[in-house]
Amino acid sequence: MNKTLSLDLGERSYPIHIGTGLLSRAELYRPHIRGRQVMVVSNETVAPLYMATVRGALSDYEVEQVILPDGEQFKTLEVLNLIYTALLEKRFNRTCSLVALGGGVVGDMAGFAAATYQRGVDFIQVPTTLLAQVDSSVGGKTGVNHPLGKNMIGAFHQPRCVLADISTLDTLDDRQLSAGIAEVIKYGLIRDERFFAWLEQNIDQLLARDTTAMSYAIERSCQCKAEIVAADERESGQRALLNLGHTFGHAIETGTGYGTWLHGEAVAAGMAMAADLSARHGWLDSATTRRIRELLKRARLPVDPPDEMSKERFLELMAVDKKVDGSGLRLILLDSIGKAKVCSDYDARLLDQTLEHELPLTGS
Repeated sequence: MNKTLSLDLGERSYPIHIGTGLLSRAELYRPHIRGRQVMVVSNETVAPLYMATVRGALSDYEVEQVILPDGEQFKTLEVLNLIYTALLEKRFNRTCSLVALGGGVVGDMAGFAAATYQRGVDFIQVPTTLLAQVDSSVGGKTGVNHPLGKNMIGAFHQPRCVLADISTLDTLDDRQLSAGIAEVIKYGLIRDERFFAWLEQNIDQLLARDTTAMSYAIERSCQCKAEIVAADERESGQRALLNLGHTFGHAIETGTGYGTWLHGEAVAAGMAMAADLSARHGWLDSATTRRIRELLKRARLPVDPPDEMSKERFLELMAVDKKVDGSGLRLILLDSIGKAKVCSDYDARLLDQTLEHELPLTGS
């Protein structure tokens, strides 16, 4: 059942291992560690579950660890400094490697530390949440949040490999599982109508953590992302399609306070809003928008933004999103299920209608 995919970036290509029991397999780490020093970065939730296993697999190396607080609200420069301090106190040199053991927050922060410590060192992604396994661990985006905007401080820095051990999902709570499924649904929407239809047929199996269904969903998601990143590593073109729902979603995360909504929950509501806006442009019919909302709801995900956010606050936060370029805000919208596009020339009046439909006119 174990599979290995490859993300093709020439000399910086790397494997994505997907399967069960991978954390303990020393031979999967060894080819990607060039020095003797290894710093395992984890958090307070994941470390008690899996740190000992990972350290055992790395027993041939000089291993240290740093444990971060758990939660999106701790994805800050202040907490990032804990990693730098540990590396410096232990006198880690430029041949060291970092291992990111945890979900998306750990992966983003350890990756950014690796990108910037001594101007760049190696790291390995060991994602332990579904969202990290299908999305954030693959592709080399790293960074931290700022109070004014999500992921606004960061760098592109590719890992040496990704070890996606499906066994770790056994300890994932139901809410986090659904948040990861949001990103899985995204791949069907932007790239693969047949995969979206498969998800409609198999969503209950995914929620029940069926190993066969989960393995296929992770593999297909990683295939989609690897193909897109290989074609557009720095997001100058089609990689932006991976941001479907994210501009709306990041506004929700920032506006409600990091950690109030999980990233996948905010993206789910954002994808429903993107579908609504696409329909208002005449690109999607009402039956298709209902299909999208229904699958999200069956995955136990929100399809509406929080009541406490106003249209004005939403627009204010969207204006500082990373998808803003010289021509203004770019949104990812849908021509159909499986076909997304980057839009700078959407009708701003229709965006207002989407926001007014979903949000109160005044508020926080």
